[in-house]
Amino acid sequence: MQSSRITIFSGHYGSGKTNIAVNYALALKKTGKKVAIYDLDVVNPYFRTVDAENLLKNAGVELIVSPFAETNVDIPAMNAASYKMVDDKESFAVIDLGGDDRGALALGRFSDGIKRENDYDNFLVVNPFRPETRDIQGLLEIKNEIERAGRIPFTGIVNNANLGNETDISVVRRGYDFCKAVSEKTGLKIAFTCVKADLVKSAKEVIKEVLPIELIKYGNW
Repeated sequence: MQSSRITIFSGHYGSGKTNIAVNYALALKKTGKKVAIYDLDVVNPYFRTVDAENLLKNAGVELIVSPFAETNVDIPAMNAASYKMVDDKESFAVIDLGGDDRGALALGRFSDGIKRENDYDNFLVVNPFRPETRDIQGLLEIKNEIERAGRIPFTGIVNNANLGNETDISVVRRGYDFCKAVSEKTGLKIAFTCVKADLVKSAKEVIKEVLPIELIKYGNW
């Protein structure tokens, strides 16, 4: 599995970026790399990487998360250890970023160091079946907001088209076609498409880069 040292996943709320970040970190760990996942999604979190704490720990993936995670305190605070994403060059960093310009502000404080090292990918996670991103114009507005706030341009697109348990290969393909249109509009390449394990074989018939993922229910690891 080829990966930049720093991989950022961002997208609108409900795009599935947290689930992808966790699955990606676990897949990266299986290649023998030292991996840490950083939860910078500090605004209005619904599903947080902290819900996968035991799974990540058992796999040997370090989790860096807000000190207020799993408490009743809803404060956009960050763990001081987050600076390891820039400082620890021996570790591969996977970042779960907030879903709008406010959420992306957390990345801004690390942007200079990330760009200076120049070994990163910043992926825009797209699910065109979400209300706010079902058309290209709406998606581009969100993309531009996140880039301005986070101060790191996107380098690629991740197709995460799904309708939950109703997802079939036609849904994945429709999402892929939508992402191709976004790619043509932005010049960003589609890095990979996320699919459940039972759809991998069918997806690979038409899509080259596929990441098998496990769909995780909130709080149920």
